[in-house]
Amino acid sequence: MWSDIIQEFADSPSQSRVVRFLLENGFGVTEDGRISCNGIEMPATAVAKAIRSDRRVVDSTARRILERPMLRDIFLNMRATPDLSKVAESLGFAVITVLPKNANERGIVGAAVRVLSNYNLSIRQIFVTDPEFSEEPKLVIIVEDPLPHGVIEEIRALSQVKQVII
Repeated sequence: MWSDIIQEFADSPSQSRVVRFLLENGFGVTEDGRISCNGIEMPATAVAKAIRSDRRVVDSTARRILERPMLRDIFLNMRATPDLSKVAESLGFAVITVLPKNANERGIVGAAVRVLSNYNLSIRQIFVTDPEFSEEPKLVIIVEDPLPHGVIEEIRALSQVKQVII
C-alpha cells in the first residue's frame, strides 16, 4: 500500500518528498488542506523548511491528497505516536534495536518477541521502520530494565538478525 501512495506522486519528485515526509512522521492533512499532527495544524513553511522545499509544494501536495479518495481517507485519519526510545533510560527502560539481514523477510518481530516473552519481559513499546521509507530499516523494542543475562545473545542468534544495538 505504501508503494501505491508513493507511486501516486511519481510524476512529481518534490511532492513525493512531501508525502514521504508526512508518512515517516505520522503527519496528516486537515479537511481544509493544512498539514497536521494529531489534530494540531503545522505551517506549510515549517514542513517545507524541514525537507528543503517550498511551502507552495507542500500546499499543492496537501490539495492533491484531498482530491484522491484513498489518500484523503488515509491522511485525514493519520496519527503520530510518541517514540519513547530517546527517553527510555530516564523512564527506567532499555532500548533494543534489531537490524535485520533482510527487512522484507517475515517473522522478525515475532521471533524477537518470543525471545523476550521467554524471559518474561514486559514490552513497553515496539515499532518497525518500514523498508520502503528507510534506508536502514530496524526493529526497536523498549522493555523493562535491567535486561536478564542471555536475552541479547538469544536475539542476536536469531537467523533474521544482522546486528543488535543496545
